[in-house]
Amino acid sequence: MVLIYKGGDRSVVGNNKPVSLTSVACILMERVIAGYLRQVWEMCGWLYDGQHGFRPGYSCDCQLVTVCQDIADSLDEGVRTDAIIIDFSKDFDLVPHGRMLKKIAATGVDEGSCMGKGISLRMFAVDGQLSEKVRVPQRSVLGLLLFLAYVNDIWRNTESNIRLFANNCIIYRNIMDSSDIDKLQPDLNTSGKWALKIT
Repeated sequence: MVLIYKGGDRSVVGNNKPVSLTSVACILMERVIAGYLRQVWEMCGWLYDGQHGFRPGYSCDCQLVTVCQDIADSLDEGVRTDAIIIDFSKDFDLVPHGRMLKKIAATGVDEGSCMGKGISLRMFAVDGQLSEKVRVPQRSVLGLLLFLAYVNDIWRNTESNIRLFANNCIIYRNIMDSSDIDKLQPDLNTSGKWALKIT
């Protein structure tokens, strides 16, 4: 694992991002595990259809076209669309790993044998200052797929459209009357509560 400087004081651990430098054998094993996870999740239809990015056949470009078409249709009908765009800062760095593993286990995947040492706890130091424990370093093959598993349920309990672009999200709805304006904020609040939930 090597560190990439993100900005600010170089001696502060949090201003450095751990990047995985793994062997070819390890990368191949991660690809096998990732392929298995995708296969299981696609077979049971677990992955949210509104998630585009980090998935074969689900590009962010296709998702963008869908959202633009929805908005264009609304404009053609003379209906206003309100939207909120969310960016997951430090996307995988802030994922509660215990919660993520529970979500994966709920799909029927044995997270212990499947993930094993691939997400073992690791730490790094900058000028003698130790970081918090890191499970999946940046740039690992599994990291992106596991992030999808974590954000997969963000759309639940919301009435508005939610579209995910890898590690970004847009929540939008047509505003037909004043009652629709009041529905967008609760959906944003629901997403906020989802983000704050740790276990």
